[in-house]
Amino acid sequence: MREVSRVVVLVLALLWGAGARAVIAQDYYPSKPIRLVVPFGAGGTTDVLARAIGQRLTEAWGQPVVVENRPGAGGNIGTESVAKSAADGYTMLLISVGFASNPALYSKLPFDPIKDFAPVTLVATTQNVLIVHPSVPARSARELIQLAKSRPGQLNFGSSGTGTSQHLAGELFKSMAGVQMQHVPYRGSAPALTALIGGEVSLMFNNLLTALPHVKAGRLRALAVTSAERSPAAPEIPTMAESGLPGYDVSTWYGLLVPAGTPKEIVARLNAEVVRILNLPELKERLRSQGADVIPSTPDQFAAHIRQEMVKWAQVVRQSGARAD
Repeated sequence: MREVSRVVVLVLALLWGAGARAVIAQDYYPSKPIRLVVPFGAGGTTDVLARAIGQRLTEAWGQPVVVENRPGAGGNIGTESVAKSAADGYTMLLISVGFASNPALYSKLPFDPIKDFAPVTLVATTQNVLIVHPSVPARSARELIQLAKSRPGQLNFGSSGTGTSQHLAGELFKSMAGVQMQHVPYRGSAPALTALIGGEVSLMFNNLLTALPHVKAGRLRALAVTSAERSPAAPEIPTMAESGLPGYDVSTWYGLLVPAGTPKEIVARLNAEVVRILNLPELKERLRSQGADVIPSTPDQFAAHIRQEMVKWAQVVRQSGARAD
C-alpha cells in the first residue's frame, strides 16, 4: 500500500511539474529578445512583413524583436538555421511559398519542412499578374492560350530564376492550358522585367504593384491576375478563372513558423498576438496599399495549408522537370 502511495505521489508531482512548466513558459514569455529570421535579402515583401510584425511585437511585449536576414539557396540557408535553433519561442521564421516548392526542387534539404517546424499562422498573400510585351497580339489570357497553341514552343516567358514562384507560375499555366512555351530565367525579378519591356521575352508573371506602372505607361499589357479574386489595387484586370483557366490560383503567401518542440502555450500566445497585430486596421490598410492581403489563421489551418501547397507544387515541378540543384 505504501508503495502504491509513493507511485501516486510521484505521478502527481510529475503532472504538476509539467503543468507548472507550461504556466511558467506562458507567463514569463518573452523575457529576452526574440530573433525573427527572414531567409531572403532586405527590402523584399518577406522582409517588409517581418519588420512590420516585429515592430509591433516589440511595442506590445517590451522585448526587442530583431529581424535577421539570412538569404541564400532559395531560402534554405536561413530556414536551416531556424530548424537547428532552440525550441523556446525566441527564434521565429517568416517563410514564403518557396518553403512548399523547395522540397520538390532540391534533391536533398538540410531540414524536414514538416517535422522540424511548428506552424504559428499564415500572415498575408500578394498577387501576381500575367503581363505581355505590346507586340504580343493577345488581349486576354484566353487569347494568349489560343496564340500559344497555334505557335507551340515559340513564345517564351521570363522569370526571376529557375524554381522561383514566377517560374512555377508559368509552368502551372503551361500545364493547365496545355501549351508549350520556353522558360528564360534571369538573375532576379528586375532584370526579367527589363527584358520583357525590351522585347527579349514575350511574357512573364510578376508582382502586381511592380508591374502596374509599366502597364499604365503602355510599356506592357496586363492580361489577368493570378489569384482567385480580382485585386483591389487593379480591379479592372480579370482573374485567370474569368479568362478561361478555372482553378488557376498562384498567390504568393507568407507565414510564421517556430522550431518543432516549442511549447504549445508559447505557440498559442504567438498566434494570438500576431493575429491581433495583423488585424489592426492601420496595418491592414498599409499592407493592402503595398499589394498584400492579410490572412491570419490558426496553427492547424496553416499546417494544412503548407501540406496542400507542397502537394500542389510537387506536381508542377514533376511536370516541368525544373530543378534548383
